[in-house]
Amino acid sequence: MSHQRTSVGLDVHARSVVACGLDRETGEVVERRLTPDHREILDWLGGLPAPAKVTYEAGPTGFGLARSLAAAGIECVVAAPSKLQRPAGDRVKTDVRDARHLARLLHLGEIVEVTVPSIEQEAARDLVRAREDCRGDLMSARHRLSKLLLRQGIVYYGGKAWTAKHEQWLRTHRFDTPGLQLAYDAAFDAMLATVDRRDRLDKAITEMAADSVFTPMVIRLGCVRGIATLTAFGLATEIGDWHRLDGRSIGAYLGLVPTESSSGATRCQGGVTKTGNGHARRLLVEAAWHHRTRYRPGLELRRRWDAASPQARARGQAANRRLHARWVRFDERKKRSVVANAAIARELAGWCWSLAVLDD
Repeated sequence: MSHQRTSVGLDVHARSVVACGLDRETGEVVERRLTPDHREILDWLGGLPAPAKVTYEAGPTGFGLARSLAAAGIECVVAAPSKLQRPAGDRVKTDVRDARHLARLLHLGEIVEVTVPSIEQEAARDLVRAREDCRGDLMSARHRLSKLLLRQGIVYYGGKAWTAKHEQWLRTHRFDTPGLQLAYDAAFDAMLATVDRRDRLDKAITEMAADSVFTPMVIRLGCVRGIATLTAFGLATEIGDWHRLDGRSIGAYLGLVPTESSSGATRCQGGVTKTGNGHARRLLVEAAWHHRTRYRPGLELRRRWDAASPQARARGQAANRRLHARWVRFDERKKRSVVANAAIARELAGWCWSLAVLDD
C-alpha cells in the first residue's frame, strides 16, 4: 500500500492538461495548466512535495503518459471512468473541477484502476481491433451493394451469398444508366478492397498468434469449440492479464451478468449489464452459439487438441461437453435462445479463464 504525500489528478486532453496536486500534510492545493508534453509534466511534478502519486482517466490519449511516469519512478494509476464516484447533484463539469475531483478520490483511495498493458500487448490489441473495424466495414459495404441491387429489383437466388459463385454473379451486372453503373462499380470495388484488407489482417493475426508471447494461451483456448485462432488471439490480447480475475468475476468484468434493481423484499433482474470489454464479450457470445449443435469433434478441433497439452485438452473437452449439455437443457425448457446463449457465454468465459491461467 502506497503512502503518497501529494495526490495529483490530471485532466488529460489532446492539447492540454489541467493538473491539481493535493498535499496530504498541509492540505495545500496546487493547480497548473500544462501542455501534453511529458517532460513538462514531469518537471512540474518534481516541484511537488514527494512522494507523489498521479492519476488520470483512461481515454483516447492512451497509456503513454502512465508509462513515462512509471519510467521516471512516479507511481501512476489510470482510473476507470465508469467507476468514478460523482455526486448526483453536481451538474457543473470543467477541466479544473475534474482534476480536483481526481486528486480528492486518489487521496481517499477511491480510484478503481485499469491495467496498463505492455507496448507489445497494446500493439497486438490494436491489430485485433483493426480487424474488428474491418469486419464492420465489410458488413456495411456488402449491405450497400446488395441494397443497391435490390432497389433495381435484382435478388440473388443461387445459394449462399458472398461466396465465390456469388461474386461471379455480381460481376455480370451492367446498367444502361451511367450514374447507376458508376455507383455500382464504386460499391463493388469498395467491397472487394475491404475483403482484401480483412484477409491481410487475418494473415497477420495468424502469424502473430503462432509466434508471440500469446501463443501458449492461444493454443490452450483453442481446445474449446468455437474458439479458433482469431477468437483465441482476440481474447488473449483484449483481457491481457487473466490472473487478476477469477472464474466468478470474469463474467461481471465482461458485462455478462444480469442487471439488478432490488430493494427490500423485491428482487428484479434484467438483461446483461454489457459493461467492460465489448470486444471480448462479442467474441464469447459468438463462440457460445457453436455449442448448441451436437457435439461431434471435427478435424479442425482435433488438430487444435493435438497442439495442446493433455491438461488443456482434457479441460477443453470437459468444457465442450458441459456447455452442450446446458444448451440441451435450455432447449428442453424452451428457453429463449438469445437469453440461453448469454448464459452459455458467461459460463464459457469461466472455462476460458481456467484454460488461460492453466500452467502447462
